[in-house]
Amino acid sequence: IFVMIKLVDNYSPGQLSDSSISDSDWVKGNREAKVILIEYSDFQCSACANYFLIIEQLIQEFGEEIAFVYRHFPLKQNHLNAEFAAQTAEAAGKQGKFWEMYNVLFEKQNEWADKKDAEKYFTEYAESLNLNIEQFRNDIDSKDIKNKVENNYQSGLSSEINSTPTFFLR
Repeated sequence: IFVMIKLVDNYSPGQLSDSSISDSDWVKGNREAKVILIEYSDFQCSACANYFLIIEQLIQEFGEEIAFVYRHFPLKQNHLNAEFAAQTAEAAGKQGKFWEMYNVLFEKQNEWADKKDAEKYFTEYAESLNLNIEQFRNDIDSKDIKNKVENNYQSGLSSEINSTPTFFLR
């Protein structure tokens, strides 16, 4: 964790505005853990994809001793597909497959990141995860999902985040 934090040391966000784990947060590990790692991330960010591997290793290594919380912070001004990717993960989450889509989006980032037809790729990923495609397509554009992604983003802004990934260790 020290190495991870040191690598992003050139940026100091403000105080985390919401350090508690909410029911709407995506959490890996133990929700009751004393150690909570909160990441604000963008699925299209190449640095976030690199940290994805480190996070997976931390979760394997520390298991129930840590809670990893993922929050969306799509950098819409720089990443054409970031917000849509966040909505894609949320739509998969509605069918119980958030973490599976999270993995696919980071693992295959080079495949979809700069494509104008990213929806085609996201639908293929949803099919590979055996999601109900009609529900998936409806959920991507739902007000609930758009609001959740926007609420995560606003939470990040209120914590003075302006880049990804940004981590808070509590």
